[in-house]
Amino acid sequence: MLKSTLVPLRLDHAAEMLKAMAHPMRLNIVKLICKKGSCTVSQIQEALDLEQAVVSQHLSILKTKDVLICERDGRNSVYSLKFPCLSTILDALQACNS
Repeated sequence: MLKSTLVPLRLDHAAEMLKAMAHPMRLNIVKLICKKGSCTVSQIQEALDLEQAVVSQHLSILKTKDVLICERDGRNSVYSLKFPCLSTILDALQACNS
């Protein structure tokens, strides 16, 4: 029998991150940020053809659930993956859809 190497609290945190990414729009945002390395709200809005309020709402959820981090660059908020290894999950999802 295999013993889990993850502590239950870490499993809960991982599950919350995955739930946050499970929404199609948020998954698109994460994929875009993963591809570009980082994005501003306006870059996401333009690339995905979404309203600013919609983008901001989804970014807030992803940031709250530790999927993204936000840094200020002058007047812009720049979003990037908090854990770059999340790109592996996106690659696995892409492979499942091939």
